[in-house]
Amino acid sequence: MDPTAQHRVVFDFEIGFGNGGDLRGRDFRLDIEGRDIDDAALARRLVDDLRLLMVETVRVRNKRIVAEPHKRPAAAAHEGELRQ
Repeated sequence: MDPTAQHRVVFDFEIGFGNGGDLRGRDFRLDIEGRDIDDAALARRLVDDLRLLMVETVRVRNKRIVAEPHKRPAAAAHEGELRQ
């Protein structure tokens, strides 16, 4: 992989909610900084990115990192937009 390339993580997930129900996704993509992200950090990032509440469990499967351009502004700028 090109060390200067931008990376995205592609994965499947299942989120369970404390008040019932679940949400599932396949081949979901998120921009990441660097070349890797652990499952716990990915789960937190997914929940924050989707602005979910009452999340009880997050399962990540079939995670892979791909070198491709990010689709949004830098993560720090994006997080600032979410919290305003």
